[in-house]
Amino acid sequence: MNYGYVRISSTDQHEDRQVTAMDGLGIPPKNLFIDKQSGKDFDRPKYKQLIRKLKTGDLLYVKSIDRLGRNYDEILTQWQLLTKEKGIDIVIIDMPLLDTRKKRGLMGTLIADIVLQILSFVAQNERENIRQRQAEGIAAAKRRGVRFGRPVKKLPSNFGELVQKWEHKQITTEEMLNLCDMSYATFYVKLKAYRILNHE
Repeated sequence: MNYGYVRISSTDQHEDRQVTAMDGLGIPPKNLFIDKQSGKDFDRPKYKQLIRKLKTGDLLYVKSIDRLGRNYDEILTQWQLLTKEKGIDIVIIDMPLLDTRKKRGLMGTLIADIVLQILSFVAQNERENIRQRQAEGIAAAKRRGVRFGRPVKKLPSNFGELVQKWEHKQITTEEMLNLCDMSYATFYVKLKAYRILNHE
């Protein structure tokens, strides 16, 4: 049985290029497993589902090694799991040397192993570079005054007065939330901070 595995890092990326490659190989949609998740590890729902389905003699296509994963050690571990323990063949479409269907001599196997290790290293290195660029971009944006996350909810100027009315049941919790324009959870966070600041 032939299978295909596709991975994109986030929901705003597109899997079209990988899916088109699988279509060209005749992989039926039911045998195509797509994860929209980081390649930092193999804790991915569709990948786990694929592993459960694979049987000895099956063939798995992946567009490129970084679509399989971006963690050097785990790529090598999964490769061993798939080829040795599961007994399947793997084809990395963009790297013909990584096609386990080709029976090689000792030198061919050595070269394929070296290529796998190099590509796995490159995949992890690129992931680390992406994280570094993201961190640098966020730091630069913060220096420019760009704020990240939800805007801080400001307290109404008469928050203390409203709290007293609420505590004396002069206004209901619902009225309090409406007057402060806050959710229930936000109100209690602000209330706790207010009481600490005022030593209540």
